[in-house]
Amino acid sequence: MWLQGKRGAWAAVLAAALCAPVWCASAAQAQTPPPAAPVATQPPARAAAARGRGAIRVMTLTSPAFIDGGQMPAKHAQQGRDVSPALSWSGAPDSTQSFVLIMHDADAAIGDGIDDLLHWMVWNIPGTATSLAEGIPQGAPAGMNLRQISGTGPYYRGPSAPASGPAHHYLFELYALDVPLSVAAVGAAPPATRAAVMAAMATHIRGKGVLVGLYRRPAP
Repeated sequence: MWLQGKRGAWAAVLAAALCAPVWCASAAQAQTPPPAAPVATQPPARAAAARGRGAIRVMTLTSPAFIDGGQMPAKHAQQGRDVSPALSWSGAPDSTQSFVLIMHDADAAIGDGIDDLLHWMVWNIPGTATSLAEGIPQGAPAGMNLRQISGTGPYYRGPSAPASGPAHHYLFELYALDVPLSVAAVGAAPPATRAAVMAAMATHIRGKGVLVGLYRRPAP
């Protein structure tokens, strides 16, 4: 009886000695909080650039010739006098150094389908400007760094959607940049020049305004 009692006591002590470390480890793990998840951070240079740029401001772009989403008058089309419409804008950021204006037919895909028909692109419009007069002459005005092209030459090319289908959407997009652009208006095909201007604009856009005009040729 005594031996059995002693054996039982020693077995209990041995079991406690073997189980105690496991229990302690489990208790310690339960009480120790899990490590904090790492916090994603931007590289210092990128974070500073993001703080300096700020959000792209929404600008207002209008024309006395037509309202946003309205029909463009015939005199601004190829079948009319083919003169560029007067445009005015407001809301440009104080950091604006130049403007770029792009007019394109959003319903006329060209090439592999990811581009559309360019009707007018004007860049290096002075950053102090708030408007373009009607009928901008061909080429670069004397004494100005302004440049312009269309799909056929250094001038405005009006809309000319066919009469057989619906009216096309002609987008006038004005970009406010914090730099002037060093892109020549000659020496490359219009799509290549357009791509060069768009590439030069990257990371420099500080504001944007959009005006949409509709047009299709009259029925014969």
